[in-house]
Amino acid sequence: MRIGELAEQTGVATRLIRYYEQQGLLSADRLPNGYRTYSTSHVERIERIAGLVQAGIPTRLVKVLLEAEAACALEQPACSAEVATLLAEELVGLEKRIECLTRSRDTIRQYLAQVSAAGP
Repeated sequence: MRIGELAEQTGVATRLIRYYEQQGLLSADRLPNGYRTYSTSHVERIERIAGLVQAGIPTRLVKVLLEAEAACALEQPACSAEVATLLAEELVGLEKRIECLTRSRDTIRQYLAQVSAAGP
């Protein structure tokens, strides 16, 4: 599939797909005319990348996480002490954001339950 089709399937703008490729997060095959071509595996990868970016993970760490996931899937830990430190620091920030989002979600649920109970 071409980049426009990939963008349509994933809901990610073509500009971002090109940016992900520039950052080394994605590798497209090229047709003889130079056009990018993608497979269904690219759809999953783009959705994973976009989800991580939307969760607040910087692209430099997205690459590290994707590499770590691939290594873990093959049961081949390939993480240097430097990378482990980066991931540990990011984990602290992630847990704080999750806590904040959980509180917000719970507040919204409670508010909606009160509104529903009060009726029209």
